[in-house]
Amino acid sequence: MIRFSVTVSLLFLALMVGGLLPQGGHEEHRHLWGVEAAHAEENVQYTCGMHPFIIQDEPGICPICAMDLTPLKEGTDGSVPAAMGERTIKYWVAPMDPTYIRKEPGKSPMGMDLVPVYEGDAPTGAVISVDSVTVQNMGVRREEVTRQNIERSIRTVGLVTYEEQTQYQVNSKIGGWVEELYVNRSGQSVRQGEPLLRLYSPELVSAQQELLLALANRDALVTSPFPEVVAGAERLLDAARQRLALWDISRAQTEKLETTRQIERTLLLHSPYSGVVTEKLVTEGMALKPGMPLLRIANLARVWVNADIYESELPWVKVGAKAQVEIPYGERPTLAASVDFIYPFVEPRTRTVKARLVLDNPMQELKPEMYVNVRLEAHKASDVVAVPAEAILDSGDVQTVFVALGDGKFEPRQVKVGLYGDDGRVEIIQGLFAGEQVVVSSQFLFDSESKLREAIRKMLAPKESAPSSVSSDMNEDLFSEDDELEDLF
Repeated sequence: MIRFSVTVSLLFLALMVGGLLPQGGHEEHRHLWGVEAAHAEENVQYTCGMHPFIIQDEPGICPICAMDLTPLKEGTDGSVPAAMGERTIKYWVAPMDPTYIRKEPGKSPMGMDLVPVYEGDAPTGAVISVDSVTVQNMGVRREEVTRQNIERSIRTVGLVTYEEQTQYQVNSKIGGWVEELYVNRSGQSVRQGEPLLRLYSPELVSAQQELLLALANRDALVTSPFPEVVAGAERLLDAARQRLALWDISRAQTEKLETTRQIERTLLLHSPYSGVVTEKLVTEGMALKPGMPLLRIANLARVWVNADIYESELPWVKVGAKAQVEIPYGERPTLAASVDFIYPFVEPRTRTVKARLVLDNPMQELKPEMYVNVRLEAHKASDVVAVPAEAILDSGDVQTVFVALGDGKFEPRQVKVGLYGDDGRVEIIQGLFAGEQVVVSSQFLFDSESKLREAIRKMLAPKESAPSSVSSDMNEDLFSEDDELEDLF
């Protein structure tokens, strides 16, 4: 039985060599050999999809993750074959600043000659090519780089507070007792000259008696033949009047005392200001000492709104900037204001800076300690290059956009951004030209692909220039070159 099987196998091989088998199998055999020959001619290299720095000339498995290596097609390294004849220059770029680009040759801000960037090349990363079907499946959207005006406003919260210049404190300059109080509650409105309280003070009674004595003395000596005596009597009367004035006794009260010659047992204190009583510190029957605060009054005809500005927003806020204050109720839901002052210190708990707005408040719609919404017109930029904010890939230190070159080619380009507008567009200070197309979706996939190809290009560069006798265990050397890997990734 074994001898019969061997005989059949030998016969089958003889038929194959003699060409007696069907031609289809022979053609397929030649096709397979042709594919292998084509691969051999292409000099295909193999890499790991998870560890792109693993590159070999032969198929195999990744020494790290044990995945099968996949062919590395021509151009995966991001390089573009040199075209026949002269290459076209896309733009010129500064050697030390990839965001500084110009359409014509010249000098960089550092005084260095601009270098050309050719079609198919990129100053940073690698130009990637994606077929149209993949682009459509990824849902790649593009938008044009435009020139336009950009406005930046800041929305924040504000706290209504009293205007400091219109806060007053009422106190007594003499000691005594409160016999009658006309302001009985906080929040009560008072007008200038309106009576606040009636105060009994023995010192005040003595001062009135001194004034009446000085007045009687002056009347008795007014007919004296000695001018010095008359002048002395006048000076004594003026001193008595001045003493009462220093205790806030009005001129009208003094004149009434001189006319009636009747001593007032109590003193009536009047309000020196108009406003609202914000704090009542006195009650009837209370004993007072000189300088003791009795009432606090604030005028609400004008108020302040302190808006919180974050440190990152400070460059856009200036004194005089227009603002809109929104209140949750009232006939005027939005009030116009302007930045009157920016405080020179940062609140340590909130890490914000206060910007003060001054508003007229004739109807007292704004109440102290009320929270309001504030919209500050921070900054405007006219006729600037702008792109949608979603086109920016911000790594913290570097901002990148992907420029659509057409035919499925995309170029990563570093840019320098400026003002972020309210319409969702961003000012581009350097790095783009008006009229170009930028990617506004799926650019994260492009970013990873571009970095991958750039890394492979850097890995292939030393390998292509090395002699053919390089040891096949280059992968082991790669693991020891930690510094190079950190630079690449």
